[in-house]
Amino acid sequence: MTTDDVLREVGPRLRALRRRSGITLAALAETTGISVSTLSRLESGQRKATLELLLPLAQAHRVPLDELVGAPPTGDPRVYARPIKRFGQLILPLSRNPGGPQAFKHVIAAGERQEPEPKTHEGYEWLYVLTGRLRLILGPHDLILPAGEAAEFDTRVPHWFGAAGGEPVEFLTIFDSQGARIHVRARPSAPPGGSGGT
Repeated sequence: MTTDDVLREVGPRLRALRRRSGITLAALAETTGISVSTLSRLESGQRKATLELLLPLAQAHRVPLDELVGAPPTGDPRVYARPIKRFGQLILPLSRNPGGPQAFKHVIAAGERQEPEPKTHEGYEWLYVLTGRLRLILGPHDLILPAGEAAEFDTRVPHWFGAAGGEPVEFLTIFDSQGARIHVRARPSAPPGGSGGT
């Protein structure tokens, strides 16, 4: 298959993706900054697909660029991501989906005890406890989740998790692309009659 053949297939693929998502050309134009007329010509094959046009469209549709151009399978599907050591946890990335939902496995070793420091970030998070007991602080709630329990929450609510009682715990988390942003330390609310900050 030639490059021209590949590019000819991009338009119909873009149209199918947009229709499957129920998005109008106007809504897609607003999201990507690409004009309605350019999007229409791209979908009908009257406009040649360029990287400048495809990158924002891949992000808007939350698909890899490969999927837009119909690239052949790359072979090995395994994720070779480096473990991250943060917040007293070993965090193992389980997915590679830039801009979309991300999955991680968290491992907290026995005896790893930390003072809770709730943090906030944009997005929505889901977690599932594999082994051990997880302590989850979420806003005013202080919960212990045993293996097999799950929780989901808006990450703009101050939250923290750690091992309950210093025992080892393993859990999975999934959060959307907004959840990948840097954590910001949550400010405790001022006590009644307090000064309102430090």
